[in-house]
Amino acid sequence: MHTSDGTAGTYLEIEGGRLTEQRAGALRQGTDIRIGQLFFNTPARLKYMKTLQTELGHTIDLMNRFALSYPEVSFRLVNDGKQLLQTAGSGEVRRVLADIYGVAIAKKMVAFEGESPDYQIEGFASLPEITRANKNYISLFVNGRWVKQYAIANTVHKAYHTFLPLERQPIVVLNIKGDPYLTDVNVHPSKQQIRLSKEKELLELVHDTIRKAIQTAVRAPVIEKPKPAKQAPSRQLDLWKRPVEETVRREPETLKSMDWKQEKLQERGEDFHLEPKLEPVVKTAHEQGWEQDREPDREPAEEGKMPYEEPENYPAVDASPQFPELEVVGQIHGTYIVAQSSDGFYLIDQHAAQERIKYEFFREKVGDIDSNERQSLLLPLTFHYSRDEALHLKEQLNALEESGVFLEEFGETTFIVREYPTWFPKGFEQEVIEDLIEQVLTERRVDIKKLREEAAIMMSCKRSIKANHFLQKHDMERLLADLKNAEQPFTCPHGRPVIIHFKTYDIEKMFKRVMN
Repeated sequence: MHTSDGTAGTYLEIEGGRLTEQRAGALRQGTDIRIGQLFFNTPARLKYMKTLQTELGHTIDLMNRFALSYPEVSFRLVNDGKQLLQTAGSGEVRRVLADIYGVAIAKKMVAFEGESPDYQIEGFASLPEITRANKNYISLFVNGRWVKQYAIANTVHKAYHTFLPLERQPIVVLNIKGDPYLTDVNVHPSKQQIRLSKEKELLELVHDTIRKAIQTAVRAPVIEKPKPAKQAPSRQLDLWKRPVEETVRREPETLKSMDWKQEKLQERGEDFHLEPKLEPVVKTAHEQGWEQDREPDREPAEEGKMPYEEPENYPAVDASPQFPELEVVGQIHGTYIVAQSSDGFYLIDQHAAQERIKYEFFREKVGDIDSNERQSLLLPLTFHYSRDEALHLKEQLNALEESGVFLEEFGETTFIVREYPTWFPKGFEQEVIEDLIEQVLTERRVDIKKLREEAAIMMSCKRSIKANHFLQKHDMERLLADLKNAEQPFTCPHGRPVIIHFKTYDIEKMFKRVMN
């Protein structure tokens, strides 16, 4: 340790909880701590340590969280002489995101901030085109502490509703500030799980703030000319890209010999000093549920220098994307519409485009049941269910009525419908009603808002044109005109992209019309 007033530093060496050496030391200002051979004198704890790669993965993950929580601190992580992480300590979260995930992803992170009487939130959220397979990439910090809070993480995911494909998760860094008295950290020994006072207020703030930021920034994904692969400056990125097959070939023999050696030494009562020479491999990411599809875009760095020479002010995402003026060129495979503009050409998924238009139409209709016109049936539709399902339906008849479905009891386990809203998809009336009833039976409870939302998504999908359906040019032009007037024209209700942009410059580079 070394202090700022110029007094001598102190070197301490501690082994097994005992101070073995203390002397004066000339060190830089601050505190350096080095830990080695963890649990060497507690074999029971050592026995339950995971593989080297798994523990290395946990370490990298923890250092990433620290770096995101304290961007003003420079972090450097080294393993076996190889640098896995280094941050600048500039105080900019976006720069830390670049150090962890790569510059390409950092440029596609949208800044957001919000405030309520009790909480302040700020952070960064990825555009819908940047997704991961699990919620491990949603980093939550409460007053600087990294926490795991299911309700908040789930709310972050809900804020991306209709923007993300199924089973995909965003990359989000969320900093929450509030009175410490509103937070109970004594829920779990690790202090990572917490309870919050006024949680409902906070969840509404998180949802509305992130939702607004994403709605404002989302636009058509841009397809750029593929870049040649660049060698990453640190082993952290190498381990994401290394094929799994290589790991399987290299790792088992070495680990098997280490496990045998550990067992023999422990049988003789000798200490086992773990001094591996393994390089980080992809099993770390795989065992933690991480993905191998990271997108590094980094230049090699000389030893001792910061790994990136990118400017500190990354280009901000355009906060006011406009739907482009498009001229229809034609159609591909009866599925994709080709249109051009002054800055390139666009591919539009005709099913996803009409699905977005119909979704916004049905969403309004489902939410305005009182004003719906109804169609009477000459012969009522009949629905049969088991006794337990029938009992549950009888309890939820009012909820179904709020979604436009009027079930009448017709015996103990039979129900009939005599009329339905005229905006139900023609020819799919019975199927739509069955799907609505199935939602009630599956959930075993009724969330009217969710029920209406799912009904709108379902009907928009059933009512939209399908793939392999050839359109006339005037039909395509009308579809794009309707899409332009949509509230959110760039994604379908399931989160898939509706329109993709190919830039003129990138096309000219592909054909070698420009060489730089």
